[in-house]
Amino acid sequence: MKTGECAGSHTHTVQMGKLSLEWPHHFVTVLHPNVCAVQKLIGTNKKYFTNCKQWYQRKICGKSTVISYECCPGYEKVPGEKGCPAALPLSNLYETLGVVGATTTQLYTDRTEKLRPEMEGPGSFTIFAPSNEAWSSLPAEVLDSLVSNVNIELLNALRYHMVDRRVLTDELKHGMALTSMYQNSNIQIHHYPNGIVTVNCARLLKADHHATNGVVHLIDKVISTVTNNIQQIIEIEDTFETLRAAVAASGLNTLLEGDGQYTLLAPTNEAFEKIPAETLNRILGDPEALRDLLNNHILKSAMCAEAIVAGLSLETLEGTTLEVGCSGDMLTINGKPIISNKDVLATNGVIHFIDELLIPDSAKTLFELAADSDVSTAIDLFRQAGLSSHLSGNERLTLLAPMNSVFKDGTPPINARTKNLLLNHMIKDQLASKYLYHGQTLDTLGGRKLRVFVYRNSLCIENSCIAAHDKRGRYGTLFTMDRMLTPPMGTVMDVLKGDNRFSMLVAAIQSAGLTETLNREGVYTVFAPTNEAFQALPRGELNKLMGNAKELANILKYHVGDEILVSGGIGALVRLKSLQGDKLEVSSKNNVVSVNKEPVAEVDIMATNGVVHAISSVLQPPANRPQERGDELADSALEIFKQASAFSRATQSSVKLAPVYQRLLERMKH
Repeated sequence: MKTGECAGSHTHTVQMGKLSLEWPHHFVTVLHPNVCAVQKLIGTNKKYFTNCKQWYQRKICGKSTVISYECCPGYEKVPGEKGCPAALPLSNLYETLGVVGATTTQLYTDRTEKLRPEMEGPGSFTIFAPSNEAWSSLPAEVLDSLVSNVNIELLNALRYHMVDRRVLTDELKHGMALTSMYQNSNIQIHHYPNGIVTVNCARLLKADHHATNGVVHLIDKVISTVTNNIQQIIEIEDTFETLRAAVAASGLNTLLEGDGQYTLLAPTNEAFEKIPAETLNRILGDPEALRDLLNNHILKSAMCAEAIVAGLSLETLEGTTLEVGCSGDMLTINGKPIISNKDVLATNGVIHFIDELLIPDSAKTLFELAADSDVSTAIDLFRQAGLSSHLSGNERLTLLAPMNSVFKDGTPPINARTKNLLLNHMIKDQLASKYLYHGQTLDTLGGRKLRVFVYRNSLCIENSCIAAHDKRGRYGTLFTMDRMLTPPMGTVMDVLKGDNRFSMLVAAIQSAGLTETLNREGVYTVFAPTNEAFQALPRGELNKLMGNAKELANILKYHVGDEILVSGGIGALVRLKSLQGDKLEVSSKNNVVSVNKEPVAEVDIMATNGVVHAISSVLQPPANRPQERGDELADSALEIFKQASAFSRATQSSVKLAPVYQRLLERMKH
């Protein structure tokens, strides 16, 4: 006995010749010489001679298993001894069938005139022997036809299970074909990564039982010859009438009748009937969408149902990934038990009948993409705004659709302004987020240019960041966004002048000579103190600030970052260099943005040359914090605030705010 580690796990291996058994190390203490661990499926007769990869599951298709122990092939128990110490003498193939428990196969062999003498005579053979349960599960009419003509039908059936040389499991490679002893017909072998081996989709139960004249492998089904390719099966089956027409229209029949090993998840007529006629007719009339649809039903390799004991991600010819799994006796696709008939074998693969169509994104309209996404509220807005034609036609577009949570407090009213805003959520090209780059500009149907911002952990278009993977449809791509997008409406100075909250800031900027800077092209992040922020400063501090244009410019430059940082691009902490030279510490926690630990009152007011974030306090550079505080405003500060109302057109035209400014000016005179 030889022990060793099983790669990548805490397991031990016992090796006997070519046979190696593996089990977790907490089972080692109970195992004895030549004992094999077996997983039994609770409530069934199914057994799995377990390898390392399956130990972790401890379940088969979601059902629990129990571990039992049996003598390994070729060994038996001895009274009073531990384990299975006695090696059995090798017998001929006929007798070995009895040793492995394939007594029904042995019985049927006996009924034929020729086969038993062959199995007991000279030569070297391999027999894939069906278990007793496999024979009993055959339909009665099939079994009757075999046993009523033992020297032709039964003999031929048994010879199809035989190969005229010894073939051990280490020779059974995935996708290989063995030549049987019935008319040299092929037997298809698949050896899967999880260790399971299938023979014409029958699972190998017990492998490598040596005989004097060959080897016996026990399998869980009676296998039959395979003569038709996938295309021929499609043409024969009545339930594939629509599929037949679709394959012919797409030109895929050449692939399905050629060499290779594929899995076809074949949609029945019922599957096609479940989708709206309009959708079906659109796809059938569009060669590219039709080919994508059909390719999404073809897996790149043959996958028998018995090989699936847990979830697997399998790639289709279309390039998508399907989650193929199982639940009890049911196979599932993407979690749905939609397979109605499994393991119909073809010469070039295997077919599973499915009763639901698997439409890939690449064959869908934007409307259809959105139906499977968290953007239904936004799509309703586009529909109500009369923009449906853009979402269902053959226009190359990228739709920036805010996710449903954006509208938890309600949706905007449908009017001309909203319609224009929604048009600016449609980009005049079919994009893929992986090709977007920082500083790129995108043209919208609403006539605006939107900018792309790439940050370490986010990808944003203006103030809105992508919240989910792209969905690329036939003509349009869907980007799920984390908020409504607000296109820029002017320069930073235009934004500040147009908002009454910033009239004092505008006056200060103009006094400091920074107007031209914030009007020209650039990339600025402005933390804009509101009027209340200035009014909250102690009078002495405000007096000192406003009495010195150079000092004022220095303070204001500290409020301006030298790149555009929207709220969605802020991680736990970003240090943003200011025009003044010192760095601003910008952070985001629980959806609250802070700068130098001061909360931001409003984020992401977009400008053509930057972004404005409203703040409720005036920030002080680290090296320039005032040491003294006076009680009175200097004359120069009073002059600046006298000019504020004149500088701000918005304030001049605001009936509500004019008295507020009057009272402020009166207070500063006394």
